[in-house]
Amino acid sequence: MSLINYSSREINCKIVYYGPGLGGKTTNIQYVYDKVSPETKGKLVTLATEMDRTLFFDFLPLELGTVKGFKTRFHLYTVPGQVYYNASRKLILRGVDGIVFVADSDENRIDANIESLYNLHENLAEHNLKLEELPFVMQWNKRDLPNALPVPELEEELNPQKYETVEAVAVKGQGVFETLKQVSKMVLHKLN
Repeated sequence: MSLINYSSREINCKIVYYGPGLGGKTTNIQYVYDKVSPETKGKLVTLATEMDRTLFFDFLPLELGTVKGFKTRFHLYTVPGQVYYNASRKLILRGVDGIVFVADSDENRIDANIESLYNLHENLAEHNLKLEELPFVMQWNKRDLPNALPVPELEEELNPQKYETVEAVAVKGQGVFETLKQVSKMVLHKLN
């Protein structure tokens, strides 16, 4: 649920990047952070374990102009990929306006993708939300891997509902802004 501050004329929207561990969620946000101009971004906060995996979230307020006279900011979060941080995943989903599911295209990670997607549905239900009611984009990340599953197989296994998708290689920045743009447009459309 977007936060609207009438006194400061500001709308704050929350986009959460969800997916299996090491799938590219943090890489997406880090790339955006590195490429946007300093005046449009806030501080990137990363909390990581000793193994350099995201523990809680990355936070990036990204200013995107005005909507009906209100300054609009998107706050980008990632959830921890590891299942044992499920309480953190639930907490980060509270108040979500849009979701990007970052799927790992590696054929050996299909079960991790399925488990994470199932977990997303469960955690949204805890907040009385349904995925089909939210702006949602699936990103097929790591398309450059030699053992990347073909997109039709990913679609069949992970996207029978035919949600919007973007192919990506987040470490090279390919598809990163396209994904963010797609989910942002959907969130803004829903706001209107």
